[in-house]
Parts: sequence; structure tokens; C-alpha cells
Amino acid sequence: MRPDPAPSLDPAGEYLTRVWRDSVYPLAEQLGMTMRLPPIQPRSRRAHEAAKWAQTRDQFDAYNEALFRAFFERGEDISEIDVLRKLARDLGLDDSSLRSALESKQFEPSVIADEREAADLGVHAVPAFVFNRRFALTGVQPLAALEQMVNRSR
Repeated sequence: MRPDPAPSLDPAGEYLTRVWRDSVYPLAEQLGMTMRLPPIQPRSRRAHEAAKWAQTRDQFDAYNEALFRAFFERGEDISEIDVLRKLARDLGLDDSSLRSALESKQFEPSVIADEREAADLGVHAVPAFVFNRRFALTGVQPLAALEQMVNRSR
């Protein structure tokens, strides 16, 4: 979620440590999810390109879940082509086709358009919730805030 030129965050820095301690870990525990603060904060554009490629193979949801597990459970560098290819292989997809798509930047224009749209909608952090393409909430939010935005967007 940090496309160039936005600076990467330090995984050991105060901001990420505090957000994970105060928001992410409690919510993950409440939901019974395994989440670990990744040891790296890679650029995500290539992972988004890989997800778009997977979508053309009707595997967007499965690939997206694999991306999240790789990053948030295992701390893998999802900006690396070899990591993305392994995720594709593990799903039974043709990883050489993914490599070609990533090396040719086939899906980069579409991802850049998504990044611009997200910025226009006010998305600057994850998770992000967009309502009627008019309102956005970013970061971990309490249920009351989400309900208020749903009602406001009607």
C-alpha cells in the first residue's frame, strides 16, 4: 500500500509497533486470526499486479488470500517475483506466465490507475473501507464508525 515515492515504514519503528500492539493484534485475536507484524515493509505494486494476473485466471480470491498469508503470517517479501511465482505454483497456476506478466509490467497501468483512484477517494492506509465511492475510512475501525459511515453514505 506504499507505492513510490511514499517512504516505506520501519517495521521496528514506533508507529507500526504501536498500531499493531493497540489495534491489529487485539482485533486479530478477537477474530481468531494469525497475524504477525511483517519484518519488512515492501512496495506492494508488484503484488497487486500479480493479483490482477490471478484475476484473469479466475483465481483472484485464492491468490489474494495466499498473498495475505505470505505477508502477514510468514513475513515474506511480496515484492519479490520469486515469492509471487511460488504462491501461483502453490495454487496450481502457471508461474512462468505470471513471471512474464510481471517482467513486462502488463498489469502495471491498471494498478497505477487503482492507486490514483484510491488516493482520490482518500485511501491512505489499510485496511480501507469505501462507501458509495464517496466516503472512506482507513485503519482499524470500531463497528460504530463503520455503521455511521454506512448510514451517512445512503
